[in-house]
Amino acid sequence: MRYVGDLEASLAAAERLFLLQGENSDSGESTAPADLEAAGAGRLARKLDVDTEHLHPVLSECRVFKAPEEVELLKYVSRISSQAHVAVMQACRPGVMEYQLESTFLHHCYFHGGCRQPSYTSICATGKNSAVLHYGHAGAPNDAEIRDGDMVLCDMGGEYHGYAADITCSFPANGKFTPTQAAIYNGVLDAHQSVIKAMRPGVAWPEMHRLAETKILSALVGAGFLRGDVGEMMAAQLGGVFMPHGLGHLLGIDTHDVGGYRKGDPAVPPRPEGPGISKLRTARIMAPGMMMTVEPGCYFCEYLLRKAFDDPALAGFLVRDKLEAHLQFGGVRIEDNVLITAHGAESFTDVPRTVEEVEEVMAGGAWPPPPRA
Repeated sequence: MRYVGDLEASLAAAERLFLLQGENSDSGESTAPADLEAAGAGRLARKLDVDTEHLHPVLSECRVFKAPEEVELLKYVSRISSQAHVAVMQACRPGVMEYQLESTFLHHCYFHGGCRQPSYTSICATGKNSAVLHYGHAGAPNDAEIRDGDMVLCDMGGEYHGYAADITCSFPANGKFTPTQAAIYNGVLDAHQSVIKAMRPGVAWPEMHRLAETKILSALVGAGFLRGDVGEMMAAQLGGVFMPHGLGHLLGIDTHDVGGYRKGDPAVPPRPEGPGISKLRTARIMAPGMMMTVEPGCYFCEYLLRKAFDDPALAGFLVRDKLEAHLQFGGVRIEDNVLITAHGAESFTDVPRTVEEVEEVMAGGAWPPPPRA
């Protein structure tokens, strides 16, 4: 470690100086190179070969693939965040405020895990609020009272030593799923589990997104919200109406970590086109060491549904009366933190997932459940 005042002397023998400059393909924000003039090393910098082209892509690629020590940190923060989500489920009941669930999560992560801050702004959305993808980021965040009969969507993660968890749980406010809530939830859960089972090196991430859409559309047909052939629905890009976001993203030092796309690199596929899938934060081919979120969702977004009602290419698939009766339903999302391994994938998230598990834990049951005799 050196003082800034020693910068010029420290670089005296250098021939080339690599400075960090580039764009984060996820956020679109740019990293500006160090100001050597301000640091008092301007004279030396003018003599050096200053390279601002190569460092950013190299460091971004390093962050895509996690070292064993990074994996251990990600396991830890996912475990603590999972436990905090269980605490939130058990604290939830009608009459509680959304921000009280957020507070429960933050306290658990800090008190029990040393996570001094969340990795992103918490989303604690109930009822129709859960169809707003980044609800909780507004001027009055997470400020609604939870009502009996609502679905609750909590998307929250702790941060530990700079490494992020990103987990979403969806559950009924009163602890008991209605048949409709269970049908939608199980469709998202089927998408979630099917994707994790299919993830392995060599698989393209957009194919996983399409798999999730197929599972969700099939569930909506089974629940009577849609009619027709799911293959034709996929060809018409109906999936983007109900899941208008990407399936998941790289995870690490940033919640949405860098390296998803890279201009001019043929080894990194470009962003796909189409509703929903164009929101994917990466289209890369999966490889060992990548850390991904898997977060399929199904949302009854009134704006998107009313557009679909008026779209001749989509309207024929929609059971309009039933959909209109559920425009205030909100949404369901289920999200795990998943490491790509040499032969498949391993989830670091440990929360109740089946309808039966969620209901039992919300009734006060232990998690993980005790072994049966």
